[in-house]
Amino acid sequence: MKLLNLIASDTGAVRVGVATDAGVLDCGAIGFPTLSMEALIARPEALGALQRAIDRAIGDPATYGLRLLDETTLRFAPALINPGKIICVGLNYRRHAAESGLPVPSTPVLFSKFNNSLAAHREAIPLPSTAHQYDYEVELAVVIGRRTRHVSVDEALGCVFGYCTANDLSARDLQTRTGQWLLGKTLDKFLPLGPYLITADEVSDPQNLSLKCWVNGELRQNSNTADMIFSVAEIISYISRYFTLEPGDVICTGTPEGVILGMAEKVWLCSGDEVTVEVEGLGRLTNVMADERDGVADLNTR
Repeated sequence: MKLLNLIASDTGAVRVGVATDAGVLDCGAIGFPTLSMEALIARPEALGALQRAIDRAIGDPATYGLRLLDETTLRFAPALINPGKIICVGLNYRRHAAESGLPVPSTPVLFSKFNNSLAAHREAIPLPSTAHQYDYEVELAVVIGRRTRHVSVDEALGCVFGYCTANDLSARDLQTRTGQWLLGKTLDKFLPLGPYLITADEVSDPQNLSLKCWVNGELRQNSNTADMIFSVAEIISYISRYFTLEPGDVICTGTPEGVILGMAEKVWLCSGDEVTVEVEGLGRLTNVMADERDGVADLNTR
């Protein structure tokens, strides 16, 4: 199922939607007005009930007064708006470690982001004047679907609810100021997530997905999750040895080569730059950079 969070035009509330070939279905229109993405993830049985309601509504649109929404007119919210944890993995692609001039890690390098860093598809990203070295990172994000502790590598993918595209935006000058990366990683809206959350049954192999990033239409990153040092299953298993993963927790699994940090001539992101990231089968996620002092209209509202 291709899930998304949309902002209802009538109330401004965030509602769950489902993208279909014919358009986007607002779940509030078929009997789920208060359903949140987090509640849906926490109650996997609700996914079956939702699918049955969708089938009934699409099969008999007159009875339900069904109106499918045009995705191009939607105002998106982040694919998740209140995850309990956002866990990120650094230096998890062989060629990215090489371009960074760093050795291949022997264990996963973990850091975190906070919920203030979440942003939506087509949302403007404010660049504060307190930093200057702004960079992009296309990533495969994993959303946990059940309580997970001490899970084996072989069983780890069974704990996944779904996958989405993420952009781990980074302020490199803040990131490298100390040995702790947090400051440069969790500025406001520095983790665009979406536009969709694709349920795990639609992703046959998370270790064979292409990843791409464009800046103002120029292809900058073009790789595959096969280049990961630690697979999705290994990452989940490793984390679960040390603390419990809960439904709705997000894991960003690292970025491949092609970031500005690894370039000989570094031209950092600036106001007006448009960045699009894509993970195969999960959708393209586009954001425009904006000077925090001036602002710029979201693509959502153009």
